[in-house]
Amino acid sequence: MHTTELSRFDVAVIGGGIVGSSVAYHLLEDNPQLSVAVIEPDSSYEFASTPRASGGCRVQFTCPENIAMSLYSIEFIKKFDAVMSAGGHVAQAAWVEGGYLFLVAPEHTAALEKNARFQQEHGCVVELLEPAELKSRFPSMNVSDLGLGALSPQDGWCDPNGLLWGFRRKAVELGAKYIRARVVAANLERFKVKSIVLDDGRALRADAFVNAAGAWAGEVASYFGMPLPIKPLPRLEHYFTASSPMEKIPYIKELSRLAFRSEGQGFSGGLVNEQALRGFNFEIDHGYFERVVRPAVAHRFPVLEAARCHRSWSGLYEQNEFDGNPVIGSWNDSLPNLYTVTGFSGHGMMHAPAAGRAMAELILQGAYQTIDLRKFGYQRITALLPYSELGIV
Repeated sequence: MHTTELSRFDVAVIGGGIVGSSVAYHLLEDNPQLSVAVIEPDSSYEFASTPRASGGCRVQFTCPENIAMSLYSIEFIKKFDAVMSAGGHVAQAAWVEGGYLFLVAPEHTAALEKNARFQQEHGCVVELLEPAELKSRFPSMNVSDLGLGALSPQDGWCDPNGLLWGFRRKAVELGAKYIRARVVAANLERFKVKSIVLDDGRALRADAFVNAAGAWAGEVASYFGMPLPIKPLPRLEHYFTASSPMEKIPYIKELSRLAFRSEGQGFSGGLVNEQALRGFNFEIDHGYFERVVRPAVAHRFPVLEAARCHRSWSGLYEQNEFDGNPVIGSWNDSLPNLYTVTGFSGHGMMHAPAAGRAMAELILQGAYQTIDLRKFGYQRITALLPYSELGIV
């Protein structure tokens, strides 16, 4: 293929979704003199993961890095509307402090209690609720098979699309150049990425390259010869309403990966099928709600037995098949100027502010300053040492 060369950039970010746009924003916020290119093939974000996400943000993790990223990101999102407006557009994250509620059966109460104590030690507000307390707060809930609940009342959810476009517009205002193209190859020198090749034949040179391609990150990594265990995991989300009045609920999560919350006059959520065939599948199984989701939500809230599903939509998790946690850092063993920030396995939107902050620090200062994310580096994959979350993911 004949290639023509684009202007040279300081940093080229591959993927202009919420994580890539957060990286671009934070780089330029730290150093306005940088030249930053963001390569994004779909400026409508029709198939991007973020606009199809549920928007949840919570602190209930067991890896201290994830807890720290949540605490940072939630505070960032709370202030988003006030500081991220750009180009005449008002930023609208639409933050709702609705809380998160993890529920477990009696045999898992010790683990949930241990996790909650750990989160409290790391600055999180988490309340442990016995079944009687759960019933008192949420009268419609079936607590007969529950042993304990953990409520983090300062958690919540936001508008994922508003967050994405807020980051993108602000990055553009600061000087980021968004290039509508797809990366199809890379030119490598010894221990260095020289340039990337776009699908229109152009080559783009940069000092640093960032793989923030989300569900496509594994494919992008292969162009650099980097084995990255990121696969697209199809998922469905549903909006449904109850046939009888019911109280507002926080974001409910159970070990089965059932997850749903109040949304307007109804509810939004689903149940992830971890056995789903990996791939870029956006087809909607319109029977999934009736077969799988309705029985699960009706078991927990019997009033939802006659729930009506109004809309279903599909999306992708950028699933890290190795351990479910993100891969963040540079590929120091082979290509030190290739950085990766992907594999969040369903937590990308909620951790995008912290991930963008971290990547900017690593590129510009050579080390993390705000949150130490070295345990999320690629070296754990080459060393075959998984670093996983415990409990509900």
